[in-house]
Amino acid sequence: MEQMTRTGLAWDEWFMWHVTGVAGGLVPYGNYVQPHHFVEDPEPKRRIKHLLDRSGMTARMVPVKVRPASEAELCYFHTPEYVALVREGSKGEGGMAGPFTPFGTDTFEIASRAVGALLECVDDVIDGKIDNAFAFLRPPGHHAQSHQGLGMCIFGNIAIAAHHARYIRNLPRVAVIDYDAHHGNGVQEAFYSDPSVLTISLHQRTWFGIGGEISERGEGAGDGSSINIPMPSGTGDGGYIAAFERVVIPALRQFQPDIILVAAGFDISAFDIVSTMMVSSEGFRTINQMLVDAAKELCGGRIVLELEGGYNPWATPFAVLASIEALSGVRTEVKDPFLDFTVGSIDNQLLDHQAAVIEEVRVAFDL
Repeated sequence: MEQMTRTGLAWDEWFMWHVTGVAGGLVPYGNYVQPHHFVEDPEPKRRIKHLLDRSGMTARMVPVKVRPASEAELCYFHTPEYVALVREGSKGEGGMAGPFTPFGTDTFEIASRAVGALLECVDDVIDGKIDNAFAFLRPPGHHAQSHQGLGMCIFGNIAIAAHHARYIRNLPRVAVIDYDAHHGNGVQEAFYSDPSVLTISLHQRTWFGIGGEISERGEGAGDGSSINIPMPSGTGDGGYIAAFERVVIPALRQFQPDIILVAAGFDISAFDIVSTMMVSSEGFRTINQMLVDAAKELCGGRIVLELEGGYNPWATPFAVLASIEALSGVRTEVKDPFLDFTVGSIDNQLLDHQAAVIEEVRVAFDL
């Protein structure tokens, strides 16, 4: 009989208490922009936890310890000056950690716990206490830069985790896959000249203007270890599955990682409000199953997913549940009621202009 997969879950209600305030969605309110919640609001994320609980998935998972990261751990990536800015600002009413990155009272404590929870997931997977893990974090982290926050991200959760796996736990090769709708600029910055950390970012092309072109491939000894796949607007299941089949999985096989870390951004969903992509919950299930299978083939099943974007309050929970089902090998009785809206669309198939971009990347990296 096949042994049941031990999938860890790092979760803390305090993650939902990170305050981002009022805005005009993504931009400051005022003039003709009516005030509303800032887009990185806790309620869509909290609804994910509600569905995990309601489906019985939470009860099947192994709780992972949540702890604050030390300032030394935060400085694996960030400057001491930036860490101090967030720490001191969080003692009052908060402020701006960087462009499009508001924070409030207690954000330092909450964001440092998000980093610490992810480090615990990595350690538990490396130590064999669990087989794989889902780190249910907030605030997100993949845009944060060494000297400032960016795009709603306070600390570089996954960049710090990759450093920890590589240089504290001494794994020879670490791979980071980022399928958030927006370029994974933070982890690319952290390891741009490091050949021992492979970074692959699939993101909506030129979205938010933060880079991620095919030509950004690393420098010096790290040339070729940063792979960007700038997906055209409107890409759905077919395009993402093809990108994984033709670029991501071959790159992982060529690299032979000792652990796979995934910046899991659910804002490529067909229903999300900060992208124009078309991925369904079944698309998420498929690409995450491909990553799970690659981890089993290449690194003893060691894979950790951490939550990044995902802002639709009613559809995102089903995409996350499908991804955790792939991670855990457990299929609940939940059916995605929104699936029929997307799977029958011709735009959910691989289209020629999408295939052309994927082929350009494949050729550029000789995969």
